[in-house]
Amino acid sequence: MINDILKDTENRMQLSIESLRTELSRIRTGKANISLLDGITVEYYGTPTPLNQVANISAPEPRLLTVQPWDKTVVQDIEKAILASDLGITPNNDGQIIRLPLPQLTQEVREDLAKQARKRGEDAKVSVRNIRRDANDQVKKLEKSKEVAEDEAKSAQDDIQKLTDDAVKKIDAVISDKEKEVMEI
Repeated sequence: MINDILKDTENRMQLSIESLRTELSRIRTGKANISLLDGITVEYYGTPTPLNQVANISAPEPRLLTVQPWDKTVVQDIEKAILASDLGITPNNDGQIIRLPLPQLTQEVREDLAKQARKRGEDAKVSVRNIRRDANDQVKKLEKSKEVAEDEAKSAQDDIQKLTDDAVKKIDAVISDKEKEVMEI
């Protein structure tokens, strides 16, 4: 029973860390990365469709992304979706291919992006703490209903705290890596 709670807690914390990594991959750095466009959806025949399902996305140069739609009629919609996103990139459209030149990041923009990364890291830590609270509540319910002994419950809560500490350390490491990447010129 307690092992199930611990495994579930560990899995949920791991998912929070992976979710953070995914979110951080969308924060642009000075280099072109096709994952920057992952969150963008395009109206394609009346249906919101992920950009990578209507176009080929590539990074031919370190500071340039290209989006080549398979259907040329959707070029304008892709351009609108990119402009509406929070990327801050102005697309260049030649009717066939959309080019996204990544501007050189100023120090102020770098600091702002690092701040965004830290905020998302704090959100992930809150998520991990909520998972810890849920797990501790489950253990307390088991103890209250006399399904586990008091010392087993205390041991389980200590294990849950260790899982939480490990997850927070991993989150800090992920944030630190992203900050270094953003601040790198």
